[in-house]
Amino acid sequence: MFTRAIVRTPGKSMTNGLTTAGMGPPDYEQAIAQHAEYIEALKACGLEVMVLKEDERYPDSTFVEDVALLTGDCAIIMNPGAPSRRGETADIKKVLREHFTNIEEVREPGTVEGGDILMVGSHFFIGLSKRTNESGAQQVIEYLEKHGMSGSMTRLERVLHLKTGLAYLEHNNLVACGEFLSKEEFQRFNILRIDEEESYAANCLWLNDRVLIPIGYPRARQTIESSGYSTIEVDVSEFRKLDGGLSCLSLRF
Repeated sequence: MFTRAIVRTPGKSMTNGLTTAGMGPPDYEQAIAQHAEYIEALKACGLEVMVLKEDERYPDSTFVEDVALLTGDCAIIMNPGAPSRRGETADIKKVLREHFTNIEEVREPGTVEGGDILMVGSHFFIGLSKRTNESGAQQVIEYLEKHGMSGSMTRLERVLHLKTGLAYLEHNNLVACGEFLSKEEFQRFNILRIDEEESYAANCLWLNDRVLIPIGYPRARQTIESSGYSTIEVDVSEFRKLDGGLSCLSLRF
């Protein structure tokens, strides 16, 4: 169960954020409204939300999930694979010192972004991507093992981040699409298949037995609800333009 979340208000500089989506720049005012809706959805799931102020120095800093991994026993500060995002870690480290006694940190030459890490109980799947390399993933695994948890690596073929195409909804249910449908390491789960046309909805978010899902993906919503979950639809269209999804916008613990 989660009790808290950390989010960061988008800055106006988000219009200069990294993207491969080819959907044009986000509308800042609309993004602010959507971010407020996202915060209300987190609260509806029973979370106390800490809202960090915007940081105009870093256009992608609203995607706070990428700069840290939070577990029940430690926080691990990432070293983002995107060079323009590495300065974001200093501020999040200060914030997390208020909540965690044990704080670890990924060092060069390792790179890791939180979007590449999927928590399944006390085990963490780590995607090797353009943003996360083996050195960084191995450091994370060593920190996890130090604190009584475990981790493993899986190589990505097409998507930006592991959680672009995967979400764990607890109770052995794994939302998956694309390349993840056939990966051997995920076959032990009950796979909730998301059609390729609705693949953006694979980045959904389990929060205390409710599931946040992006608005506009009816088949994905039906698949999740038919497995017994109550869903909350959230509009994150402006964040999609920056390759971002629901999980990217918060750190939960």
